[in-house]
Amino acid sequence: MSDYKHPYRDAEFVLDQLVGFDALCEAANLEGINMELAATVVEEAGKLGAGVLAPLNRVGDEKGAHLDEQGVQQTPGFKEAYDQLVEGGWLSLNAAEEFGGQGLPKVLGTAVNEIWHSANMAFALCPLLSQGAIEALTHHGSDALKRTYLPKMVSGEWAGTMNLTEPDAGSDLAAVKSKAIPDGDVYRISGTKIFITWGDHQMTENIVHLVLARLPDAPAGVKGISLFIVPKFLLDANGETTDQRNGAVALSLEHKLGIHGSPTCVMEFENAEGYLVGEANQGLKYMFTMMNDARQGVGVQGLSISERAYQLALQYSKDRLQGTLKDGSRVAIIEHPDVRRMLMVMKSTTEAMRALCLTASAELDKARLVGGDNAAEHMARAELLTPIVKGWCTEMSVELTSVGVQVHGGMGFIEETGAAQYFRDARILPIYEGTNAIQALDLIGRKMLVNGGTVLTSLLKEMDSTLEAAKSAQVLPESALTQFEAALKSALSSRDFILAGAKEDHNLAGSVAMSFLMQMGYTTGGWLMLASAIKAKAKLDAGEGDPEFYGAKLATAQFFCEHLLPRQASHALTLMAGSGSVMALSNEQF
Repeated sequence: MSDYKHPYRDAEFVLDQLVGFDALCEAANLEGINMELAATVVEEAGKLGAGVLAPLNRVGDEKGAHLDEQGVQQTPGFKEAYDQLVEGGWLSLNAAEEFGGQGLPKVLGTAVNEIWHSANMAFALCPLLSQGAIEALTHHGSDALKRTYLPKMVSGEWAGTMNLTEPDAGSDLAAVKSKAIPDGDVYRISGTKIFITWGDHQMTENIVHLVLARLPDAPAGVKGISLFIVPKFLLDANGETTDQRNGAVALSLEHKLGIHGSPTCVMEFENAEGYLVGEANQGLKYMFTMMNDARQGVGVQGLSISERAYQLALQYSKDRLQGTLKDGSRVAIIEHPDVRRMLMVMKSTTEAMRALCLTASAELDKARLVGGDNAAEHMARAELLTPIVKGWCTEMSVELTSVGVQVHGGMGFIEETGAAQYFRDARILPIYEGTNAIQALDLIGRKMLVNGGTVLTSLLKEMDSTLEAAKSAQVLPESALTQFEAALKSALSSRDFILAGAKEDHNLAGSVAMSFLMQMGYTTGGWLMLASAIKAKAKLDAGEGDPEFYGAKLATAQFFCEHLLPRQASHALTLMAGSGSVMALSNEQF
């Protein structure tokens, strides 16, 4: 399907009104970078997404990638599309200028990434992995490795991958068995990695694998993991790609439920030449730089696929005639209240997800680009929001793409409409880059219990200030504001319950973590929709901008607070039940 059209206006609204893009760029001393430029970038990216990437989405689903004697062959048309991204400089938006990047704020890159993933998620996974690899090398690579690898990766001439998981390890990286044997100035890497997204292809002249492996004298567990660069093709003395293959090959491709255009490889490393990144036995720490970047990116994918499903459902609801009026005329199904309810669920939730993704991304910019006395505070906020972005947005993507199928009725179950593909593609999102249970444990453990809830408390205080501002300005009906006030009180109660109970019940955190993550997802989404409503009403009162757009923002904010936000209460009630019934059965009773 090539019906994709990026929702420029909402992304620009969030960047301008919620993120404060101009103020962010000014604080970061980014001369010439402003909201006017950001709007142009977003709109131009939308044209490329609609005109180039979206038409290939169905092709990738039907034809996918395949493996032959020369390696993995990508979907027809993907390389030509990738070349256009490279030629347009799109892959270098956020990278450092010293390596050929444009040095733009990450939040703008996040807005652009939404476009790529909405248009063609399977394709966009390739540059997403490269961005993560660039992030890890920028922060942890030696000057020599940076000079050799980053310019080519930033330009898009070389792609990057992340090689963590192994057949016996799964998410348990302590069980990683791949070996790295010192051999002069290099290391010889051997082992098998699975679920490697875009582990091989022909779109770039080289692929830079980031691989976790163990040195011979490494301590057991996660403390003994090191990170290595392993290029697909070896380099010459000048750092240029040769035609000599390294010992890194794709053994097979997984046959998957969705994202068929994205090759998921089983990678075999056999005596491959590799280079140590940073210090020995610090690989997990370094890889988390890449993983955290990827986790926010996967949350954006949840937003993206939901937005694409909404667009398709909306168009279908306007075209599909069903039902008649008293005069005998037929009506489009968008006139039916329940179809409108489903569309409002999709529209309001994607708006909340977009606000959350961009807000979390902007916190990273405030920590890294702006820095200063508040850098640590902004980084802590970004780290708190990351598991919510990844977990809540991807859980909602499965629901929203399913709703998209439902809007189509029986035709939604038919592959030709395209709705089913979005549902299938979305299902991986709660699983990879750390399952959502891992995200939930991260949120409840590292992001709350470890610091006694101080970072969360700061966020909840800001939410309370937003509520008071909304009450004062009377931006939404009392019914909506009451729901958010209840959600805020509920979040505080959940915080206190967990902080007190986890000390005595070692099963509590794991038993209630998913409920807590979903509760915080709805509550955070409600907060940002409320903040959006405040900004929209101010624009309406001032007679600025498009009144239809701002009026719609008020309507979606009200709908979210009245129809979606009450779900947090059920998660809170489940959370308060504790671990008792979760752990009640013995293994044999299941």
